[in-house]
Amino acid sequence: MLCKRIIPCLDIKDGRTVKGIHFEELRDAGDAIELAVRYCKEGADELVFLDITATNDKRKTLSELVTKIASKINIPFTVGGGVSSLEDVSALLKAGADKVAINTAAFKNPQLIYEMAHRFGSQCVVVGIDIKFEGAEWYVYLNGGRIKTEKTALAWTKEAVALGAGEILLTSMDSDGTKDGFSNDITKLISENVNVPVIASGGAGTIKHFEDVFTLGKADAALAASVFHYNEIHIDDLKKELKRKNIKVRL
Repeated sequence: MLCKRIIPCLDIKDGRTVKGIHFEELRDAGDAIELAVRYCKEGADELVFLDITATNDKRKTLSELVTKIASKINIPFTVGGGVSSLEDVSALLKAGADKVAINTAAFKNPQLIYEMAHRFGSQCVVVGIDIKFEGAEWYVYLNGGRIKTEKTALAWTKEAVALGAGEILLTSMDSDGTKDGFSNDITKLISENVNVPVIASGGAGTIKHFEDVFTLGKADAALAASVFHYNEIHIDDLKKELKRKNIKVRL
């Protein structure tokens, strides 16, 4: 069995790390480079960098900042935000990203997933899927959670994987920033229906929440932001406790 991964996330706006609740009420969380270095030292398995306003602002990801962070860390680095073409992907890989996350552009142009996987390999294609529960179903949202679609989370995930996605970054907008726990039911459903790793995102507040998303949610990795940014949970302490609960992690 592969080790479960702990992944801090740097949500970037105007060059600074920010964090909100339900994708809103963003507040400053610190310098991206300093946080990246800290997480690397604390034992993070990977790092995710998301330029969260790039798509809505109709601009490209902050590649200069990506380059600076990549030069300071030695763990896998996923970058996303404003990616809409193979040229964008190539530029980010050259800037130091190991994997590239696509979200809105992939939904609007699913063929981009296939083209990315064909040119760069599925291992570097991370499809981000932002979801919200309405009625009796989880629906996909675009543009940083601003635009609702009529496609369900499971349907779009299956489609993305069939096209060549090597990993799914599943973010529950309902849980985002609440610190009330991950959305384990939908995470489990997605994880059991695709044959690629699923990263659960949204809701981390306690070490128990991480334990639950791995055992109940069947996630391959757990992504979190504010609990790490504001020193509420230290990654090394988290991993030691998960190991004590017989969850396989890399110490």
